[in-house]
Amino acid sequence: MVVAALVALALHSRPAPKGTATHATHKGLHVKGAQIVEGDGKPFVMRGISHPYAWYKAQSGVYADVKRLGANTLRVVLDGRVTAGEVADIIARCKANRLICVLEYHDTTGHGEQDGSVGLDEAADFWAGLRPVLQGQEDYVVVNLGNEPYGNTGAEAWTAATEAAIARLRAAGLGHLLMVDAPGWGQDWKGVMRGNAPAVFASDPRHNVAFSVHMYGVYDTAAKVTGYYDAFHRAGLPLVVGEFGWKHTDGAVDADAIMREAAARGIGYLGWSWSGNTGGVEYLDAATGFAADRLTQWGRRLFDGPDGIRATAREAEVYAAQAG
Repeated sequence: MVVAALVALALHSRPAPKGTATHATHKGLHVKGAQIVEGDGKPFVMRGISHPYAWYKAQSGVYADVKRLGANTLRVVLDGRVTAGEVADIIARCKANRLICVLEYHDTTGHGEQDGSVGLDEAADFWAGLRPVLQGQEDYVVVNLGNEPYGNTGAEAWTAATEAAIARLRAAGLGHLLMVDAPGWGQDWKGVMRGNAPAVFASDPRHNVAFSVHMYGVYDTAAKVTGYYDAFHRAGLPLVVGEFGWKHTDGAVDADAIMREAAARGIGYLGWSWSGNTGGVEYLDAATGFAADRLTQWGRRLFDGPDGIRATAREAEVYAAQAG
């Protein structure tokens, strides 16, 4: 999420959807029914937060800080200026702190509405160019294809654009778990991703796609939250709340329901964001000035509140296996 987007609008395993297939063997994080699982087949539920690396590259303490607070995942914001060397360093820092690393390409935010935003084809080029540093990291890295790839208009193009980008990544040799964001500034208020997720999943020859919804003002009641969760449960597809906050300029957010129902259903969630928000949405900072000992009200809710990160996160099994 970027400020322009904020202002503008701001566990039960089920069979794979009909017409899809599962692979006999997998390397790394992958989809099994409606779950994300690790290479050994054990479920992995994301619990973490986003770090705005692209804008705050010097804040290298974030990895250790969020791990100490209980997170098992860090979503790292990238843009087209980030180099392969930087991405290799980010992955290494996540691994050193025993975190699963969700790498997110941010330049797609609000495509069609936000000046300077690019399409998912450019996102595919970005990821293909990172193949040398991404290959071999399938146990540790999730590729978040493009942040909030459409605004409030043009969302009907999301399905074909997402399928084409997935095809290009697979053709480039990337077998990672892919996480795709919804249109509508990520909130999918028109139900485009919800309705077309089975087709997108089936289009991937590896059937290794998770779906990410961003929950802000559209999700102001428990009924709206559970309704969205239920749709993916019925479809037998994996869902992650890739961003959410405790309140928002575009309306109230039922963060309690988001977290409670995610915990009950084995759905991952990633709060927005660690620190550095500007333009009137500073209330979305979990830590004041990137300081882990200065958690905000939102940070205390996210990490230490009911159904929060500290209470519900489990470290990725791949790290426990290494320790053993």
